[in-house]
Amino acid sequence: MMTTPTKTIGPLHFEDLEPKRFEDLVRQLAYDFRPWRVLEPTGRAGSDDGFDARGFEIVENFSAPEEPGDEDDPPAPVTDNDRQWLIQCKREKVITPGRLKTHLDNIASDERPRLHGLLFVAACDFSKTARDRFRAWCTENHISEAYLWGKGDIEDQLFQAKNDHLLFAYFGISLQIRQRRVLTTLRSKLSIKRKCERVLGKPNEEHYKIILLRDPTDTRYPYKPADSEEAKQNPFRWKVTYFLEHEPKGILVERRRFMAYIADDRIGWDCIEKIDDGELSRGVDPWSDKPQHDPEANKRWSFWADLPQPNQGWLKECELIKYEDILDIDEHGDRILHGPHVYIRLPRERLFLSFIKALDNFSSSVQPDPKMRISFFPELFPDHQSDPSV
Repeated sequence: MMTTPTKTIGPLHFEDLEPKRFEDLVRQLAYDFRPWRVLEPTGRAGSDDGFDARGFEIVENFSAPEEPGDEDDPPAPVTDNDRQWLIQCKREKVITPGRLKTHLDNIASDERPRLHGLLFVAACDFSKTARDRFRAWCTENHISEAYLWGKGDIEDQLFQAKNDHLLFAYFGISLQIRQRRVLTTLRSKLSIKRKCERVLGKPNEEHYKIILLRDPTDTRYPYKPADSEEAKQNPFRWKVTYFLEHEPKGILVERRRFMAYIADDRIGWDCIEKIDDGELSRGVDPWSDKPQHDPEANKRWSFWADLPQPNQGWLKECELIKYEDILDIDEHGDRILHGPHVYIRLPRERLFLSFIKALDNFSSSVQPDPKMRISFFPELFPDHQSDPSV
């Protein structure tokens, strides 16, 4: 059985970003973390005193509310009421609790009293011990707000819809584009499904309609290769077949059909598999190579037709063509084959199924389990005078 791969996104490789680009990503994620008066990329200057970015958070002054200004106005200058934040970024694969404390101790001691908040961000995951020591260090240094962002925390933010532009800019992934693509695919699938139902027949009904399956890229249509060697190496890519019925995922078409026997227990079965009775004659299929005359056909048919009707059946080998693999349908066809031409995508995943359809229409279909096959039909069929058209 073929398994379907899951369509998931692997871990984001923050370690592949250049250190300054990682700082840029963190700073841009932090833009709506607080109402900043200004957020400075201090780490890009080189000598940063431990500050990869410094932010000044606006603290509302309810006694003297600010008048709203134009968007083009320059930012207001930093005030004594603003809260100062340190944003520190480490693009390291592993940071142990001890290594984390070393990074924190490297923050200048004369800067710590001025800090209201600390945002420490790294491209790795932090253990519970590391997180506990981080909070303890911030408490000891009287830092009111402290946040430790590890790899999982950054991913959580990047996968939010508001940050989809950053996910795309830094990693080439867009969940919004994927959602739009899914919607477009769904609409196309539903459109093809409705057209199939309109052209081929209503759902929940069994049909037997001649259709032509075609690969639109095969420009040789309607002339199949005359050279047998060429035909073997590059066979023509169209086929006349029967549309049987609609399935939840697509349409079911017949590939081969064999006369079958169904045992009284509705489990045992046998079929005449030497001859494909679903092969179409040239009168139906202009490209058919089926012999015009088969002297053994009457014998096979008569033997099968003389069986009690509850024991008669057709073993059908069918193919499910999914709606997403149907490009379009020409409901009128052409002068070579008048009728629906179904254009399909090649190559595609091919899904086959087999069942034995009872001829009496009262019994349910039988699944042809190879282990339950019995030997019923003879190697040579006796002469019989019955009319095979009966």
